[in-house]
Amino acid sequence: MELVTTYICKGSDIGIHSNMFGGTILGLIDLSSAAYASQICDTPRVVTIKIDELVFKNPVKVGNILKIYASVESFGNTSITLYVEVRKHNVYTGKQEVVVHTNIKFVRIDDDGNPIPISKRVKERYYERLNEYGKGLLNYEEKNLGD
Repeated sequence: MELVTTYICKGSDIGIHSNMFGGTILGLIDLSSAAYASQICDTPRVVTIKIDELVFKNPVKVGNILKIYASVESFGNTSITLYVEVRKHNVYTGKQEVVVHTNIKFVRIDDDGNPIPISKRVKERYYERLNEYGKGLLNYEEKNLGD
């Protein structure tokens, strides 16, 4: 799995039970997963069509650092399904606890919002990078070394 984003829980994220509001966490999952899917698919035109069940396992408090990880579960003709984990990161020990995990599915769309295929090249490149580097997205230096 790849680190997609890091977030610090703020006071404005807290619900009535002194924990981070679940809807805020869901929004972080959707936003960060969409960015990851867009990068994998080489397009900003992906839309969320399905989020599987979320079971919140650990509370998040103000000041907690969240790390969101994702990996591609599968590609369809027009869709990409990601597995996503939100983990609470302890800066003192480096240990992480899973807060919630889910699968989320996106569809690639055209200008009119209609589904369009994800190219074979995109899928093959993802799996090549995963096999060679252990991740589907490469940083600038890694890309330029391999190309």
